[in-house]
Amino acid sequence: MASCAVTLVKGCHQQLLRAGGSVYLSVSQVTVRSLSAFQPVKKSKKQEAEPKVKKEKKVIDDTDRHKPYGKVAWAPVDDVYVSRHYPRTIYGPQEAINILKKFQILDFTPHDQPVYVNLKLDMALEKKKKVDSFVSVLHLPHPFNTDVNKVLVFTEDANQAKVALENGATLAGGVELIQPILDDEISADFYISVPDILPKLVLLKNKLRKKFPKSKRGSVGINLPRMLEVFKTGHEYMVENECYVQTQIATLNMPSEQIFANLQMFVVDVCSHKPVKMGPFIERAIITSQTSEALWFKSQEALPQPEPVK
Repeated sequence: MASCAVTLVKGCHQQLLRAGGSVYLSVSQVTVRSLSAFQPVKKSKKQEAEPKVKKEKKVIDDTDRHKPYGKVAWAPVDDVYVSRHYPRTIYGPQEAINILKKFQILDFTPHDQPVYVNLKLDMALEKKKKVDSFVSVLHLPHPFNTDVNKVLVFTEDANQAKVALENGATLAGGVELIQPILDDEISADFYISVPDILPKLVLLKNKLRKKFPKSKRGSVGINLPRMLEVFKTGHEYMVENECYVQTQIATLNMPSEQIFANLQMFVVDVCSHKPVKMGPFIERAIITSQTSEALWFKSQEALPQPEPVK
């Protein structure tokens, strides 16, 4: 009796497996396919190396607005106000000079304190090139320094050396001056040279560095009297940290017209180092005295303005 029950259960189990076998396989296949659809797709190296697109900064035009974007108004009404709520005031160059003189009177500071100009330059050129950092010497129309610079002239011609000494050169000579300069026995503020002796002065390049005579700086030429006139009372400035120029242009006790003339000469000389086609050279211009606050001014107004066409 027990054997009959076992055979009956086995037979029923086989029938159930036969009946549901196909259904079980189809369900397993569906589940496997559905899981394979969610497997992550491996990205190729080319797809991963696609450059990211940078978002361009939106330039907001405030010309027709009743107030600047993010500010309270165009100009404050009261004498005391929070500066961050209003746009920065940019003065004309002559107006900024007059304000510096008013600061000196109100603060009881020295009237002969120096006046400085700080410029930030746009050194970019086309095709990712840049303007090389430069050193320049200019002759201000109204010199503020009464001291005469020491100028040394390199020449092997006795007549040229005599002319140089007569026009104010501190020392003039040839190759015999190289070793004393290397030994720090002789020093000068500026070194000028005639073209003939320049190849013999290669040993002084590392010693003099930026003071080494160069045609770009105007320290190499034949007209020694003219070169000495510039370098004896010349004012030197240079580009620092790739794009900044800071130098003194006058003293505050000078008349406003003379300070503006020196400022104009300085701005014109700086702008001459970049091609005109590449756009404006000065991004930011600041004028200040030794004890006053910094005033931003419009550098374009310091440049000579073209005459209106009739």
